[in-house]
Amino acid sequence: MAHYQKAASIQQLQFRSILSFVRCGATGSDMCQPAYSFCQQIFEDILSLTDNVNYYDIRKKCDGSLCYDFSKLENFLSKSSVKKALGVPSSLDYVSCSDLVFRSMLNDWMRNLEVEIPALLEDKIQLLVYAGEYDLICNWLGNSRWVHAMSWSDQKDFISASNVSFIVDGKEAGILKNHGPLTFINVHNAGHMVPMDQPRAALKMLELWTTGKLLPPNKVWVRVHLFFFL
Repeated sequence: MAHYQKAASIQQLQFRSILSFVRCGATGSDMCQPAYSFCQQIFEDILSLTDNVNYYDIRKKCDGSLCYDFSKLENFLSKSSVKKALGVPSSLDYVSCSDLVFRSMLNDWMRNLEVEIPALLEDKIQLLVYAGEYDLICNWLGNSRWVHAMSWSDQKDFISASNVSFIVDGKEAGILKNHGPLTFINVHNAGHMVPMDQPRAALKMLELWTTGKLLPPNKVWVRVHLFFFL
């Protein structure tokens, strides 16, 4: 019964979130704050039904404030010798996620930035969108849906394009779909941190894409300008 009540609550919040999202648009105005609040509440309600799942990788439990222990990295980058070598003021310490930066960018979270992308595609500027298959917070299904729903001149051809295997070291490391300048990859056995979970696949993906070789057979594009990370 509790799950049904939670589902009903999420549906109501979803309707309010969509209305707020539309009002937010691409402006980044204060109207984006209610959209963020509703969306965050939906996400928290979903997480409350799980057993402390790691929202960056649903195969794992959430350990720590960021669901990962980055203390070794923080300690290393906060060393005086490291800060001096990097030219960082001694008064500053490294943090994995700054509350100040987070709060300052809240209005950007719900902005519809997708509206700027079709113009890039029309100019044949290549776009790579990828996601780890076990990521929840930026999950591959949601990314795939907005990529397929995006309106541009070759949208129908992209939708009808075949999924092919992304091969690394003779094994399937993901599922790739491409048409023209647009490429989408669902990376296997990876969460949000694709380079951390699958370093060889991430490196190969970046190497092939920046050299114009991350394409299905018989397709060649020579203009490589933009890398879009999710």
